[in-house]
Amino acid sequence: MFGQSLRQVQNALNAKADAFQREFVAISDRLNTLNRKLLETQGEEHQQVLAEQEALREQRTDIAETINLWRDRAKEVMQQPGDESLRTYLTKLLEVGDEAVAATAKHTLYLLDAPEDELAALSQSNTPAKPATPAGRLLERARTAYELRGDDPGPRVNAAAEFANRPGMAQDDHAIAEIEAALSDADATVREVATLTAIQLHRFRALRLADLTAAHESVEKLAGFDHRAAIPILIAILETSRTGFVENEAGATVEGDNVSSRRLALQRLIEWHTPEVRAALIARQLDRDPQISQLATEALQAPAEAWSGPVKK
Repeated sequence: MFGQSLRQVQNALNAKADAFQREFVAISDRLNTLNRKLLETQGEEHQQVLAEQEALREQRTDIAETINLWRDRAKEVMQQPGDESLRTYLTKLLEVGDEAVAATAKHTLYLLDAPEDELAALSQSNTPAKPATPAGRLLERARTAYELRGDDPGPRVNAAAEFANRPGMAQDDHAIAEIEAALSDADATVREVATLTAIQLHRFRALRLADLTAAHESVEKLAGFDHRAAIPILIAILETSRTGFVENEAGATVEGDNVSSRRLALQRLIEWHTPEVRAALIARQLDRDPQISQLATEALQAPAEAWSGPVKK
């Protein structure tokens, strides 16, 4: 158990180095672009490119040193000669300013000083019953898996999409309820994974369900998210006219369309006020629904440079 905990500390340190490594690569790509741009510029613009290059090279040097620092820390945590030196080293890691590293170091310090009988009890009880539901297992991964708790959002996005694309999951009311219950979790990573997963689940329902009443409920949920992952889905809803079944005032099931969902998506998108939303609205000025066409045309009266972010939360 102690060895596993120590490896978790090392993994957290390497994950921090990996995050800086991605920054290093992005700066290198930018420098390559500027190298090509130098051949096309002259005068004041040429000097500006040179100045940006110099600043980026200095930044890249600093990041390289930071990467080496975190890699060295990851090596050193496994090379301490005894318990006292390890205890001192782990204590220092509590102060490096990274939440994931500090959490693993704190847990390892606890195991280092725990009595043998307590460790034995922990060892027996530390094979916890796995969560019984797929949603529970996803949320447990969000609490414990380092690939989900790192700085890179990619693994969290992929985990959410993978879960939502599992057959039948978007129709499982219990799974959706379990995911939505985690939207207010105390753990920020769990909240983000739950948010991304809920958005993907409601994407499927809003765009695929033949029951347009249930689909509209999912559009309402999507409109309520204050997360940019909802924007492309709301755009897809706005752009997709489809028919299905609705319940009329008499309670009978009749054929209907999704124009109310499309209007709601448009209203929320106008609040987001981003360049991608503006592009979607341009295409909707001649929409078959006159209300959507009018709303899009009125919103586009704002100058293009104003479409840089939400006009309100």
